[in-house]
Amino acid sequence: MKRISTQSGLTLTSFLIVLAVVGFFIYIGMKLFPVYTEYYSVVTDMKGLAAEPGIKQKSPEEVRNLLFRRFQISYVDSVLPQNVKISRKDGYQMQVAYEVRRNLMYNLDFVAVFDKTVELGARDVD
Repeated sequence: MKRISTQSGLTLTSFLIVLAVVGFFIYIGMKLFPVYTEYYSVVTDMKGLAAEPGIKQKSPEEVRNLLFRRFQISYVDSVLPQNVKISRKDGYQMQVAYEVRRNLMYNLDFVAVFDKTVELGARDVD
């Protein structure tokens, strides 16, 4: 007597559904990746400027100009001058707070809000 084996694996319809879901998540990742790489550049530039020797002796306007010069090199476009605050509360601190709005698809957008504070002149910048 011959045994009938059952089919194992995906059918064409289920393969197309899996492919559509994976494709959707890849599309979302392609839209989010540039925003987060830009934020990584902002954080790297802030930490590099904070570790620069003699930064505490510079005026807030000089610090802001140095930061935006680094942003130009790193191709950071989302941070505007009004998003950067330099204060002397609990030491000498630089804060960059901004949001990015990008189109996801059709009339659906996403908003990413970033806020990073770095102490200027700190030796152990994490």
